[in-house]
Amino acid sequence: MVGDDNVKVIDATGKYVMPGGIDPHTHLEMEFMGTVTIDDFFSGHAAALAGGTTMHIDFVIPVNGNLTAGIESYKHKAEKSAMDYGFHMAITKWNDEVSREMEVMVKEHGINSFKFFMAYKGSLMVTDDLLLQGLQKCKSLGALAMVHAENGNAVAEGQKRMIDLGITGPEGHALSSPPVLEGEATSRAIRLAKFVNTPLYVVHVMSIDAMEEIAKAKREGQRVIGEPVVSGLVLDDSWLWDPDFATASKYVMSPPIREAGHGKALQAALSSGILQLVGTDHCTFNSTQKAFGSDDFRKIPNGVNGIEERMHIIWDTMVETGKITVTDYVRVTSTECAKIFNIYPRKGAILEGSDADIIILNPKRSFVMGTHTHHSRSNTNVYEGRKGKGLVEVTISRGRVVWEDGNLNVVPGSGRYIRTPPFGYLFDGIEKLDAIYRAGLRAPVVRSKAAA
Repeated sequence: MVGDDNVKVIDATGKYVMPGGIDPHTHLEMEFMGTVTIDDFFSGHAAALAGGTTMHIDFVIPVNGNLTAGIESYKHKAEKSAMDYGFHMAITKWNDEVSREMEVMVKEHGINSFKFFMAYKGSLMVTDDLLLQGLQKCKSLGALAMVHAENGNAVAEGQKRMIDLGITGPEGHALSSPPVLEGEATSRAIRLAKFVNTPLYVVHVMSIDAMEEIAKAKREGQRVIGEPVVSGLVLDDSWLWDPDFATASKYVMSPPIREAGHGKALQAALSSGILQLVGTDHCTFNSTQKAFGSDDFRKIPNGVNGIEERMHIIWDTMVETGKITVTDYVRVTSTECAKIFNIYPRKGAILEGSDADIIILNPKRSFVMGTHTHHSRSNTNVYEGRKGKGLVEVTISRGRVVWEDGNLNVVPGSGRYIRTPPFGYLFDGIEKLDAIYRAGLRAPVVRSKAAA
């Protein structure tokens, strides 16, 4: 129904009205492995809005290690944005200039999170000593340290082992990076963060091994956030053994999608609060790009889709099955992300003064996923043919109806950059823990000098 010229009334009888989704983990128009992800800040945003996500936080990749050049590049890429977005910043090397630039990113560019890659040896990977310095710098800035947790040295050795065995197809990707290497790196990052006494955010938790390290740390009172992604929750690695390369290669991502059983365990960890929010690691490459590795799995661009599918799959997998409540659904898809990155209640809530990012979800309607309906530019979809219940019928971005009745109404350039302030709730009381640590040292011990 339409009221006066400035008011549109939407009948939501029998449906759920809730905050728009926030995806904490995406890679739009990212240069990676000799190519660029197929979705940019317009097609990626169109896909997100059609799926009920009204904001995302993308990872800025520095240019030759330079953070300032990286942020300027991504600001240009985002000029075509169609919804609100924020930025994390990746740290790919360490020196005094990077340390100085991190402070500039926080104070002048509104970035409160920095990602360290423990994987991708020879390109993005940082060593333990650099990670340690980065954790200390993050703590001083009130910025959240994030890690891609895989043992990059061991993965490189595993890849060599597979090639030596003549295993060159997509299955070699999973075999070269088993769960134990994700668990080891997760454990190492958690312990280094404990040594520094700073919060830690583990991105794309894909295995039981990594999840159990997070659970152990949380039981001991450490401030660790675990982020599963949709692909890890609902897919298994059997697709990587498909005899058709085009089918198998589209499931290549890092850390790898795991064998059956890991996904169910991650779902249970999400429902119990061990894992706190759901991302996608939306990093799409089309079949032509994936074919770069047709003779060598190490050259297959890593990444899968999910920015459009996330809200529907989590509803169908977790709410329809009774594993989480509707309130929990809002928390893991929106509110918790807003709180972690210090933009609540502007985002992640329907309150006076909030940004009016709202979706209407019909729990009775069904969906079918695939390339024939998605808004991504990719010609592949790892959820091809997936069916389920719970359909986002309406998406409202900052008070504007942008998705309704299957129609998208967006224009490039209508999105806004959302600054994320430092010292979010995860830093509350950190200084008290530091004081307790110092008080408990019982040092230095005052000793008398030995007699001459």
